[in-house]
Amino acid sequence: MQGLEDLLLYALKVAGELGASYAEARYHKVDSAGFMSRNGVVISAYSEVSEGIAVRVLVDGGLGFASTNMLGKESIQRVVELAVSRARAHARLLKSPIAFSDARLGRARYSVAPVKGFASLSLEEKLALHREFWERVSESVKEAKVPVTTLWYSEWTEEKLIMSTDGAYISSAIPRLTVEYNTVVHHPQKGYAQRFAFFGASGGLEWLEKWRLVESGGEETRALERVLLEGVEPPKEAVPVVVGSEVVALIVHESCGHPSEADRILGREAAQAGKSFIKPSMLRQRIGNEYATVIDDPTIPGSYGFYLYDDEGVAARARYLYKEGAINELLHNRATAKTFGVESNAAARAMDYASEPIVRMANTYLKPGDHRFEELLEDIKLGVYMKSYMEWNIDDERWSQRYVGLEAYIIENGELTKPVRNPVLEITTKAFYSNIDAVGKELRFYAGTCGKGEPSQGVPVWFGGPDVRLRSARLGVVA
Repeated sequence: MQGLEDLLLYALKVAGELGASYAEARYHKVDSAGFMSRNGVVISAYSEVSEGIAVRVLVDGGLGFASTNMLGKESIQRVVELAVSRARAHARLLKSPIAFSDARLGRARYSVAPVKGFASLSLEEKLALHREFWERVSESVKEAKVPVTTLWYSEWTEEKLIMSTDGAYISSAIPRLTVEYNTVVHHPQKGYAQRFAFFGASGGLEWLEKWRLVESGGEETRALERVLLEGVEPPKEAVPVVVGSEVVALIVHESCGHPSEADRILGREAAQAGKSFIKPSMLRQRIGNEYATVIDDPTIPGSYGFYLYDDEGVAARARYLYKEGAINELLHNRATAKTFGVESNAAARAMDYASEPIVRMANTYLKPGDHRFEELLEDIKLGVYMKSYMEWNIDDERWSQRYVGLEAYIIENGELTKPVRNPVLEITTKAFYSNIDAVGKELRFYAGTCGKGEPSQGVPVWFGGPDVRLRSARLGVVA
C-alpha cells in the first residue's frame, strides 16, 4: 500500500503545482469472479480485475476528472494534467463556480471480515449449488413445467485508498457475494410466469446459509405455479391492500431515494435518468402521513451498499430522507451540499477507478412499525396482499408509478385465500405515503445494482421495508 500512497501523494502534489485549489486521488480495485448456469449446467465463467487511479481537481471553479490504469508516475503526471485542463475548460462554461462544502473528513482504515471466506468452498461445491438449485426448482411443479432457469453467482472484493488535499485518508476493503436467478414457469393453457430474484451482501459465503437459496427457489416456484393455475382477478372496487416488503422496498428506492438525490434535483440527470418532483424549496413539505419515514444508511453491517466513508472521504451516517411524512433531507456530495448550504452527508460513490464520484443511494428503507403480519390482515373483510412484483415503471420525475404483482392473494375475513394473477397497483408518490394506515414490524432487505449517470454507473445497494397496509386502493389487472 505504501507504493500506492506515494503515487496518490504525487498526484496531489502535481495538482497543487498546476493551480488546483482542491485535489483528490483514489486508488480503486475490483477483483471479481463468477459463473452462470442454465438448467444446472454452467455456460459461462469469468475472472476480472479492474484496477486504476482516479484524480479529481477544482481549478478556477471548474471540476475536472481523469483516470488511468497505468500505475506509474509518468501516467499519474499525464492524468493530473488532463484533469486540470478539463477543469479549466469547464470553468469557462460555468455561470457560477463549483465549490465544496465543509465536511467531516476521515483518516481511517476499515474492512469487512467474512465469517466464511470465498475459499472456504471448493470450486466443485460452488458448481454443485447450480445443479442443486435447478433440481429443486424443476421438481417443485406438478402440472406446469420449468423450461428454463438461469443462475448467476459472483464473488468480488472492492479495495480503495482515497487521499485529498483537504486531509482525507481512507483505506477500505469490502468483499461482496451476489447470487441472481431467473425462473420461468409455463403451462400450455395458462401461459407463463417468471421470477427474477437478486441476493447480495457484504461479507462471505455465510450468506448462502442465510439466504436458503435452494429452498426459497423451490418455494417460490411452487407459489408461481399456483398463481398460474388458480389465479383470479383482483376485486374491481377499491379495497385495502397489504403491500409486501419486496414491493415496498422498490417503491422507497424509486419514489424517495432517487428523487432525493441533490444532483438530480439540480438538473444533472434530466437528460439521462430523469428529473425529480422535489424542488429545492420543498424541504419540510409534507409528502405523506406519520408512517412515512424513509432512511438511507450506508453503515448497516453486512449490507450490500455498505461503507463507512464515501469516495470524497466524508464519514457516513443514516440519512432521514422522509421523516414522519415530511421531506427531511437530500442525498449530497460536497458540491451539492455547498449549493444547498449544508454539510455533505457522504453520498458520493463511484463504480470503479474510471468513474467519477456522483450522488448515490446506499441502503434505503421504510422505517418498520409495530404490527405483526397477521394484525395487518385481521380487520380486512375483502382485500389483496401483493407479496412480490414481476414488472414496474415510474415516470422520470418519480411521481406516478405502476407495479404489477407476481405472487399475490385475496384477503377474506383476515385470511389469505385464492391467489391473484397480475394485479396492478397504480399510484402516485404522495398517494402511497399518505394512504399507509399500518406498518409491519419485520424489516427485510433486497439487493440490487442501482444504475445512474452518463456513462452509466452501477453500484451495489439494498432497498428494504416492512409489509404495509394501504387503507384503500383500486387495483387493475394485466390481461
